[in-house]
Amino acid sequence: MTDLPGDPGDLALPEPPQDTPAVPGEPTGAPGPLELQRQLEALGGQLVWRIGKDELSDEVVVRLGYASATPRFAHLSRLRSAGDAELQAALAEHRVVIEWVD
Repeated sequence: MTDLPGDPGDLALPEPPQDTPAVPGEPTGAPGPLELQRQLEALGGQLVWRIGKDELSDEVVVRLGYASATPRFAHLSRLRSAGDAELQAALAEHRVVIEWVD
């Protein structure tokens, strides 16, 4: 090999800019599907949730919080268990309440 221009060693492709969309049509700067999946999995590993029917109403309640908030779940009203059919019906009838537990 030589150090002359045109040497095959000079044909390395440049790195794409960091703000290039990973998927055509995605906004610039948005994470690609694999990065988004990795971020969601990392977040999911830090969350806890409880799903059930409120004791006083017929609404399905989804309680969601970070794992560090787990002790605070015990201080909230109890949730009765709900089957898959009940959960699907509540979703269809917009009777789902989402609560964030700090």
